[in-house]
Amino acid sequence: MTPSDILMIPIDDWVNDFVRGFLVPNFRPFFRALQVPVANLLNMLDALFAFIPMLVMTALFAFASWRAVGRGMAIFTVIGLCFIDMIGLWAATMTTLSMIVTSVLFCAVIGIPAGILAARSDMTWRIMRPILDIMQTVPSFVYLVPIVMLFGVGMPPGIIATVIFALPPIIRMTNLGLRGVRADLVEAAESFGSTRWQMLWDVQFPLAIRTIMAGLNQTLMLALSMVVIAALIGGGGLGLVVNTGLGRLDVGGATAGGLGIVILAIILDRISQGLAERGPDRTSLLSVLKGYVRPRRVA
Repeated sequence: MTPSDILMIPIDDWVNDFVRGFLVPNFRPFFRALQVPVANLLNMLDALFAFIPMLVMTALFAFASWRAVGRGMAIFTVIGLCFIDMIGLWAATMTTLSMIVTSVLFCAVIGIPAGILAARSDMTWRIMRPILDIMQTVPSFVYLVPIVMLFGVGMPPGIIATVIFALPPIIRMTNLGLRGVRADLVEAAESFGSTRWQMLWDVQFPLAIRTIMAGLNQTLMLALSMVVIAALIGGGGLGLVVNTGLGRLDVGGATAGGLGIVILAIILDRISQGLAERGPDRTSLLSVLKGYVRPRRVA
């Protein structure tokens, strides 16, 4: 005899009733309206990246790689982006890049303030923590079903699914970084009469910037993995190339799309990691941001 012989919990029916019977008929216009800023930013970035010539975009990425990492990474960036262009996936790569940038921007806008709130209140963090656990452990494909029912199909719903999937790391790492600031430094700033905003801007954020940037790097990588899956609900770019290859058993097309994703992932990962390693010796957040545009010093 097992517990299920005594009681069966129809959780699938409860969820279906909640989503189909309550959320969809009552709040679908609201969820559709949430797509507007996502769609506007995505369309703007997609048009911008498509407008910039390939050689100019490659030069910009190579410059960013040189400043953030070094000469070797800049050479790899040039070779990698030229390879993507030569296999005919430049347009799809730019679409994927616009989806990633849109997702990461929304994750940063939502996640960093949420991380600050979590760092300042133990109660907020206790409430937020199980929600983040659920967001990180639910399989990524599960997000797609309610997203399609509430938002429909297309690239904006794919971006929203990506934001939900990639959001937890930036919240966790912002909370961790701010909580890790040495207490004596905080007390010293308080003794000099710093306001809460000055404390955050000039003391806690500069000292926590490496941890926060590490969280942003994780968010970026999760966004890259999710935009590929989002192609199943109408997302474009390299994910669509891979899914089309799988659907047609075109192993060459799927491999080419996969190579494009790998090259783009390496470039974005190394640049964001290089930025994360800079700035901990700065004395304010403004000086940290200025430090990102200065050449990297090689020891």
